[in-house]
Amino acid sequence: MGKALPEVVERLIKTLTFLPGVGEKTAMRYAIYILGKGRDFAKELSEALGRIESAVGFCPECFNISEGGLCGICSDDSRDRTTICVVENFSDLIALEKSGEFKGLYHVLKGAMSPMKGVNPADLTVENLVRRIERLSAEPGDRRLAEVIIATDPDVEGETTALYLKKLLYGQPVRVTRIALGVPMGGSLEYSDVVTLTRAMKGRNDF
Repeated sequence: MGKALPEVVERLIKTLTFLPGVGEKTAMRYAIYILGKGRDFAKELSEALGRIESAVGFCPECFNISEGGLCGICSDDSRDRTTICVVENFSDLIALEKSGEFKGLYHVLKGAMSPMKGVNPADLTVENLVRRIERLSAEPGDRRLAEVIIATDPDVEGETTALYLKKLLYGQPVRVTRIALGVPMGGSLEYSDVVTLTRAMKGRNDF
């Protein structure tokens, strides 16, 4: 008995299921949509994914997504270089940027500590953060780093990471703050509205 779908379509569906929150039914809908849009759309999508693989990497300074070299934020001389906001993921950085409240630099951890999932500090960009703080806090004049804002998610993993960073940065010549709980416990920065993020950033406290 023959297969209901060509092997190439089944492979597409299987690949789409690797995306977060995408099950087999959703992957099937996506595949049907892509096929329905025609060859030009499929070609454009394929080329876009190919360009991402070849041209996009990580900023060597903050680990934000970058198209070769420093990201747009790190290379922007108008940013406030006295403050670094530490976030878990790129989506958190984007959410904070949309709030328009923060004008400093960022550091992307690429996740949060989770002993249950086997994610330890060595799996994140923690060591890079410490070295960066040591270097920037020694800068002269108004470029000297003065504050590190810990903006990990207010859930168990985010709080575990925040507390670890607090202990790790103890003794560094910078002020360490934590975003205020305008963001609800168990919530996610990525899905918080602009007003909530603005209040969280303005109401940050010493940590």
